[in-house]
Amino acid sequence: WKGAEERFVVGQRYKGKVSNITDYGAFVELEGSLEGLIYVTELSWTKKNLHPNKILNLGDEVEVVVLEVEPTKRRISLGLKQCTANPWETFMAKYPDGSVVEGTIKNITEFGIFVGLDEELDGMVHLNDISWDKSPEAAAAELSKGQTIKVKVLGIDLEKERITLGIKQIENDPFKESLSKYKKGDVVTCSVSKIDDKGIEVKVDDAMSGYIKKGDLSR
Repeated sequence: WKGAEERFVVGQRYKGKVSNITDYGAFVELEGSLEGLIYVTELSWTKKNLHPNKILNLGDEVEVVVLEVEPTKRRISLGLKQCTANPWETFMAKYPDGSVVEGTIKNITEFGIFVGLDEELDGMVHLNDISWDKSPEAAAAELSKGQTIKVKVLGIDLEKERITLGIKQIENDPFKESLSKYKKGDVVTCSVSKIDDKGIEVKVDDAMSGYIKKGDLSR
């Protein structure tokens, strides 16, 4: 281990051979018969829940990046995924916020829709971002696993490795479009949609509702 910090520089790539595989990672024999450990989280950008033996085999020749060298603890931390481009950075460069992309629905849960995208990445559409005019539950019920859909990129969090998507944002908000037609003081014709003790709910047009308080019904 003497001189290990000089021989193995953090951030540099080195070649080695997989010498042991455990539940928590894979050991790689480097030059000088020193071993480094690729912790399970440093094996792949996208394959998070696989056993290391699903990614590497004993005797595999691999290229790794040195993440940390601790001679006193006789430990070298290595990374395998760092030898390839970060797919989240690649995706963000290709599809910045506001981009419309096509993906396949992989799962539908009670809080959102998971969509398979480029680079083996998944993004999520929150239930509230499916439709402008339908309830989240009703809008989700119209979608199915395996369906190909278009989504808009709403945000990418590199640190949390999270892509936020929206379906309704592909189209303009009909409420805002309707709102632009009216100004304070306009006289409009409405249809009554609901009556309660406090007033009357009315439909101004297909996208916008209004409310007349009981005190504003008559002088």
